[in-house]
Amino acid sequence: MAVDAVGTVEIRSALVRLRRATGLPVAFGGLVDSGHRRIRISELNGTATESLRRLAVTAGNGLGGKSVALARPCAVTDYSASRQITHEYDAAVAMEGLCSVLAVPVVVRRRVRGVLYGALRTAQPLGDRTLTAAVAAARDVEQALVVRDEVRDLVAAAGPPSAPPERGAGWEQVREAHAALRALAPRIGDPALRAELLDACGLLTEGSVPGKVRLAPRELDVLACVAAGSTNAAAAERLGLRAETVKGYLRSAMRKLGAHTRGEAVAAARRAALLP
Repeated sequence: MAVDAVGTVEIRSALVRLRRATGLPVAFGGLVDSGHRRIRISELNGTATESLRRLAVTAGNGLGGKSVALARPCAVTDYSASRQITHEYDAAVAMEGLCSVLAVPVVVRRRVRGVLYGALRTAQPLGDRTLTAAVAAARDVEQALVVRDEVRDLVAAAGPPSAPPERGAGWEQVREAHAALRALAPRIGDPALRAELLDACGLLTEGSVPGKVRLAPRELDVLACVAAGSTNAAAAERLGLRAETVKGYLRSAMRKLGAHTRGEAVAAARRAALLP
């Protein structure tokens, strides 16, 4: 799945969450075109017309362009009359009948990657609760894009499955990345992206081993953390679980692997190509 496709899916989901959390009747958004400082509005939710679809908003222009240029949320109470923004896009906004509008940038590693908008068809202030919910929705998109970037980099570092990286000091970094990505996977809302992330983790193992042990996803998550050097408490914090729950998963994994210690479990999981 391309980065743009991932971003589009996440923006679509974020708009649903934004409207649900704020009660705003209209939400829309899009990604910044690669190589340009221009937003392409691709996703609409609650709109009555198609006037905003595929609108290209240049950085610095209009409300969304201002949000891109400043890399921070911006809002106006009366879009058409506001002196805080330029008015290149008034016709499209007026056709949809929007008055109060907010724009929140999606920022990944200090670079704006997209913008979420929320709007009312009446001129009234958009309060802190609305802004907080919009920012939270943007953070969800940011996390998805960060994970997708890490998956891409991890796959590139791993190389083709038939030619795994040389073992050595660098391989420990790969193992740490594998553990970090498995810890992130359960928090990804988009099933396709979550599956892609786990597939990328699978590229770091040595391939199919006949008759290998089958571990539950959470057992493997815990074992990946242990293999990266985490204590049970650290693994619990990383995975968002209770320490006792981590111990339970670890005991179950050890039993399946025929191991008596944590070290034996990790070694057995590596022999079975369950861990890098």
